[in-house]
Formats: sequence, structure tokens, C-alpha cells
Amino acid sequence: MTGSTLAFLLNGRQIALPPDTSPTTSLLDWLRGPAGLTGTKEGCAEGDCGACTVVLEEADGTRTPINACLTLLGQVHGRAVRTVEGLCTPDGKPHPIQVAMAESDGTQCGFCTPGIVMSAWAHARQGGEVHEALAGNLCRCTGYRPIVEVFAKLADDAAPAPALPPTGAARFEAPGQVFHLPATLAELLALRAAYPEAWLLAGGTDLGLRVSDHREVPAAVICLLNVPDLQRVEVRPEGLLVGAAVPYGRLLDLCRREAGFAPFAALLARLGSRQIRGLGTLGGNLGTASPIGDALPPLVALGALVRVASQRGEREMPVEQFLTGYRKNALAADEVILSVTLPRPAPGVTLACEKVSKRHDQDISTVGAALLLRLADGVVAEARLAYGGVGATVIRARGAEAALTGRPFDAASLDAAVAALAGDITPLSDWRGSAAYRLAVAQGLLRRLHLRATRPDLPHEVAAFAETV
Repeated sequence: MTGSTLAFLLNGRQIALPPDTSPTTSLLDWLRGPAGLTGTKEGCAEGDCGACTVVLEEADGTRTPINACLTLLGQVHGRAVRTVEGLCTPDGKPHPIQVAMAESDGTQCGFCTPGIVMSAWAHARQGGEVHEALAGNLCRCTGYRPIVEVFAKLADDAAPAPALPPTGAARFEAPGQVFHLPATLAELLALRAAYPEAWLLAGGTDLGLRVSDHREVPAAVICLLNVPDLQRVEVRPEGLLVGAAVPYGRLLDLCRREAGFAPFAALLARLGSRQIRGLGTLGGNLGTASPIGDALPPLVALGALVRVASQRGEREMPVEQFLTGYRKNALAADEVILSVTLPRPAPGVTLACEKVSKRHDQDISTVGAALLLRLADGVVAEARLAYGGVGATVIRARGAEAALTGRPFDAASLDAAVAALAGDITPLSDWRGSAAYRLAVAQGLLRRLHLRATRPDLPHEVAAFAETV
């Protein structure tokens, strides 16, 4: 295939980039540099502050806020991007959201304001809880009260969805680089066999940091976003099949609707921010195999299966076996992650998906846990206790499971399981928490599981914000 032209809609206008443009340039750098659109700001360049928020406009009218600092130009080929400069009315006046922010004292220094305005523009269309919509936007000087008041009064401007042409396979070349956008699974597998060292890029919320933070220039990238097999979702009586490149935002909406997955949905709502969930994927979490990946303990506790594929065929294995060590997995050099199957928790099963971090939102886990318990006549028939952040990879606490299984879920068995947990996990000390702290947290979460199962009338968590805002 000869080199393609990297093209996309920007603020409603078709853009075609020069043929030698690096496809791994961050969208933020390109906007603030060659495009001359400096309304989008650079704060942390790590996806934490939201100053770089722009919006992807989908053909169905959906608006997805994303971090421009983590998004590579190749990822927006054939898509529609809206920046703060593109919100003005046809006669050139500020958008009503911008006016409301100014008139409500929602801005002081103004550095964060363009990103907040873009999050607000997406929120006006998508709806949902205001705190969740703002979790990815940091404002150090204004204070959130006037900003929240603006968000609470937003109205959709009814702007039409963009007309996006269908995109096929594409290949972008720049000096020393090649960036592939396959359009079928067969094309993807052929490319993976030919480029085993290439970056496999879906959302880029992890790999994007290597560009924005470390200024890496990968020689070869295979982008997964245009492969339909990796974007499919199937709802089955026994569970959910989720393509490896399905963004977390889509998965969160699905889990909120599907019986049995509410605890997983509550955790997903804390996985990064709306900007991060607009890009990040389950496949990416599995591919990086981080011991503090938020979604991995629930996958292990649920007994999820991961399906991988290559030109040699497909194979499936439990996620627990797929994760083999610190940032290591069972993926062969010529394989890609195809999908994940999430078993539906049976009625009566207690599932707790926990995340302990320094901040409630937009933070890396100190300890993560997913604890599944099935009781039969007051006796523990099944216990699957998965922990992250307490070892080189996600750990099944098998000693604690054995201390519970076959016994009544009472104070004695709970104490035995808490004691056994000290032998199951091997936490380290770092700046997020000491080994002793992590052990105490892991044991405390197990005790909270007991309260969830035996005292559902009690409040089990304390929120630092009002859910009704």
C-alpha cells in the first residue's frame, strides 16, 4: 500500500496534512504548532489536568471529550475534532457556554477554561452527573462552585453531527516512521506478523505518555481503531463480550444497564476521567499488564476470558493466566488481543470492586481489589479475591479464599481470611503507600466485603461530594 494522506475534520473543515507529517505527533502539539490554535492548553501533558481537552464528534451525534496531549494524529484520521476555537456562533460570537462561564465568574486566570468549556459542550449533549463530567478538569484558582453552577444549567445547542466518510485501510509514512490503520482483522494480523515490534495502539492513554512525556518517536505503529472485530460488543445471557478496542466510556454505559455489573460500573466511573475513558480500552489495560490497572482485578475475580488471535489461529484463556508478571502477559509476538468475555455475576452473588487512591478521581490506585463471594445457606460456596497493587501482577488471594470456602461467613472465618491474606500478597513500599499500609488496606477491604454481604443496611463508603449536584 502506498502512503495515504492523513486527513480529518477540524472545527467542521476538512484538513489534509503534508505527506511528511509525523503521524505520532500529539494532537496537542500539532494544534498549538502548525495549526496555530492555541486555545487548547498544555498543562501536565499526561492526561491529568484537562487543559488540553478537545471533543471528538461522532457520526451518530455523540460528543466524546479526549485529552489532546495523549492523542496521536494518526488516531484522528477520518474523524471530526472540535476545539474551543470551533465553538463560536456562525456570526463569530462566543458560544453560550463561554458566555455563561464568563458571566458566572467561572474563570479567573483562564488557563483551564478552554478545556472546561469543551467538557461542558460534550456534557450538554451527553448528560450525566456533573461531578463525573468535571473530574478530568483541574482548576486551581477559580474554585468549582461557579463552574458546577454553569454545568447544572447547560442546554444542548443542537448542532448537527458531522458527515464522516467511511474510512478504509491507511498507511502514513514520515522519515523513519510508518503508521498503519488496518480496516479488517485479516489486515491487522498480517501487519502484526510483519511488524512484531510495532506499537499496538488503541486509545493510547498509556502509550501516548511515551510521546507526550518522554518524546519517543516509534518506528512502527499499528492502530486498532478501524478494525470492526475489535469494536464489537455482544450482550449475552451469560455475560458480555467486549472487543479489545471498545473504549471504557462505552463499556461503562453498558455495565450501568446490564444486571450484575453495577459494582464494575462504579469502578469504571473512577477509571481516569471522561477524557481518559473516551480513549482507553480493556485491551490496552491487558496489553500493558500493569499491576495497578484498575480494570484487571475485576476481570480476574469474575473469571473473565481473553481471546487472542494471530494468522495461526485464535486461542482463549482466563485473564488470570494471561497476566504472567510485572508488565508481562502471555501474548505471542504475532498475536493481538481480540476480545474479553465478562461472565455475568449470578443473582445473590456479592461483588465489590474497590479502588483506594490518594484522590477519588483521576488517580492511580494504591490498592485495587475485586472481591466476589457466593453464599449457599449461609456458607461460603465460592470466594474469588483479586488484588492489584500488592505484587508484581494481579494476585488471587488463595489462602484467604481457602479460609472462607466451606465455612459460614462469620467473624471467625473472616478473621482467618484476614490473617491468611498476609501470606497471599507481597506489597512493596513506594511513594503511594508503604507495604504495611497496603496490607492494612487489603485486609480492610476484605472486612468491608463482610459488611457488604451481611449488613447491606449500613453505608459502606463515604463520598466527599454530594451526589445530587
